[in-house]
Amino acid sequence: MPSHLLSIDALDRDAVDHLIRIAGRMEPIAQRRKVTRVLEGAVLGNLFFEASTRTRISFNAAFCRLGGSVCDTTGFTFSSMAKGESLYDTSRVMGGYVDAIVMRHPEQGSVAEFAEATRVPVINGGDGPGEHPSQALLDVYTITKEFARLGKPLAGAHLLLTGDLKYGRTVHSLIKLLSLFDPLRITLVSPPGLEMPQPLIDRVASRGHRIEIRPSLADDFSDVDVIYATRIQRERFTTEMTESFQELTADYVVDRGFLDRRCNASTFVMHPLPRDSRPGANDLSVDLNGDPRLAIFRQTDNGIPMRMAIFAHLLKVEEEIDRDLRDVRWYVPETFGVDDPAL
Repeated sequence: MPSHLLSIDALDRDAVDHLIRIAGRMEPIAQRRKVTRVLEGAVLGNLFFEASTRTRISFNAAFCRLGGSVCDTTGFTFSSMAKGESLYDTSRVMGGYVDAIVMRHPEQGSVAEFAEATRVPVINGGDGPGEHPSQALLDVYTITKEFARLGKPLAGAHLLLTGDLKYGRTVHSLIKLLSLFDPLRITLVSPPGLEMPQPLIDRVASRGHRIEIRPSLADDFSDVDVIYATRIQRERFTTEMTESFQELTADYVVDRGFLDRRCNASTFVMHPLPRDSRPGANDLSVDLNGDPRLAIFRQTDNGIPMRMAIFAHLLKVEEEIDRDLRDVRWYVPETFGVDDPAL
């Protein structure tokens, strides 16, 4: 694995498996049962020039749970980039201040350009419609854990990716990462005009995976193991596209009725979040809240150990994780959400 995490392209299967193993060792710390200070004294610089809740806060929490501290900035308004500073200058300056950097930027390729100016590890927290590699890693970590919980093999599994497959950077990174695994069956369902880019389809198919494209969710998906739904990325639309997608139908909505009628009892649902819960948004339905098939909050929880693993690997402390490991001293609830199912 290189010194930065910018794209899934830089990873092979061994690197992915290694990070999954480290994340497993991080679970007691992420679940607030144990404490370690392996990154005590280290400082993380978070540069988020695009809206974020989960990615920014989970990277912060992951670094802090390893004993480090965080310097945070959000938006162009509060950055010298508003004064015309280049990515190169910003990168070199930040590299002199902090020990690791997480960056999110609305332009594809911007994080890679930023990383060229520094030897400090840089993690891509999302670059426009490009990639989101740490999200894909936590998604695959979630998939492997869910399959283990269900006692099912991952090889040969059927995954349904649905929603905005054109601009959804999470599915771009995810399908690249899935292509490293033993052959899978992957079905793609998206509104017209929001299809998965053909080069990504060709890449996955060339590695022996079976790719199917269907026009809507009005079909039989009883053999689907995993549904990965994505929000329509309206912020990336042109004016013409915004007008054409004003009346998106409910043919692409994953809700309790869809799971009950068209899927099976062990099908579980993932979503990178945020989901648009407003009426008529046609995103993943809130009527699944409390349903054990809804894995989205287990998925977000898994972001902490995986991002801890990424930091531990990039900062070369993975062999010291257990140093000074001790029990927490504060109250930790049995479950974190009021609707969390007992599994």
